[in-house]
Amino acid sequence: MAPDADTDDHIVEIEDALVRPGTYFNPQTEIVVIVDDSVSIDQEVFNMEAYEGADWVRITDDVPVDEEARDTALERFQTHYHPGLDGSVTETALELDDPDENEGEQGQEVGRED
Repeated sequence: MAPDADTDDHIVEIEDALVRPGTYFNPQTEIVVIVDDSVSIDQEVFNMEAYEGADWVRITDDVPVDEEARDTALERFQTHYHPGLDGSVTETALELDDPDENEGEQGQEVGRED
């Protein structure tokens, strides 16, 4: 089965993700990374010798993220992405869709091709 072009659009290398705003998920480590370039920090803070040459500086261990918006984005992705055949949808996608439109459809388990 040939990879779907839409799937290829979602796969990124970490070097690209870190310079492109968005929400990224690593399926091997199950870590979500959110890249936000809308914030500006006074660069004079990083002119101190302790930070000289540093690529990354941890600002805080807190996760200042709107958890509801993050969960909605992750749910939307996993609901609409399906590794099965073209046109196949998951049971969850059927549940979230209009029930009148999906009358009589069974859905299929994720990863199952039939």
